[in-house]
Amino acid sequence: MTTMTTAHDSSHGSVRAVRFGPRSVITLALVSAVGVVAFTWPFLAPPASRLSAHAQDAPWLFAGLLVLLVAVLAATISESGLGPKAVAMLGVLAATGAALRPIGAGTAGIEPMFFLMVLSGRVLGPGFGFVLGSTTMFASALLTGGVGPWMPFQMLAMGWFTMGAGLLPGPDRLRGRTELLMLAGYGFLAAFAYGTVMNLAGWPFMGTLASSIAFDPHATVPANLARFVAYCLATSLGWDLGRAAVTVVLTLVVGPAVLRALRRATRRAAFETPVTFDPPAP
Repeated sequence: MTTMTTAHDSSHGSVRAVRFGPRSVITLALVSAVGVVAFTWPFLAPPASRLSAHAQDAPWLFAGLLVLLVAVLAATISESGLGPKAVAMLGVLAATGAALRPIGAGTAGIEPMFFLMVLSGRVLGPGFGFVLGSTTMFASALLTGGVGPWMPFQMLAMGWFTMGAGLLPGPDRLRGRTELLMLAGYGFLAAFAYGTVMNLAGWPFMGTLASSIAFDPHATVPANLARFVAYCLATSLGWDLGRAAVTVVLTLVVGPAVLRALRRATRRAAFETPVTFDPPAP
């Protein structure tokens, strides 16, 4: 009888569902570069630039570019090892994250999905983290009806910060309270960073609704930076603080159980274990 065996070594540390190859790294760098320009163009364009005259077109232009580049990135990463087991894990986690997001919608920044993204990125690595963050935001937008030119920005921002959790030090050695505190600290900072980045996506298009904190295409970079800081303090500080607090609390309280479940699932899935067939017995 032919039997199937796997050479899984339990002594290994964490398992990565997606590993970056050279093409994936180059594509991610390209996506990120376009994303940085898409988020920060108000500070990059000089006051006399004609780009400001087409400010209302900018979100649609960058959204189209980001959708194409994220699609290329996903295809590249899938070629580097996103097998059926990883796709199944991706689907489960993305669906869970999308279902968690509406729970606190409109309520003081309560977003429980954020802690799940941080823990998933930590266990499954930066490659899986980027794909998961982007996919979850796409699925939640479809679920909540939040589809618009801002959606690719949300996908990219969440992909970055989920990937960042996978880049934290000591994935194979650091465990216990120290790891939880590190993840809680990262989640706290990432929650504010996510809110700040998303503010950049909408701030230049306020028009004259609040002239003292709106983007001024004729002002200098330091002046617009001051306006942007004032905008963040006035509009999103409370929301970001709520998101950060919820992420920290859930990470410390529920984190140990979720980390164990994710690591047990990845060991059983054995994403990187080659499957071999024993020869028939004589």
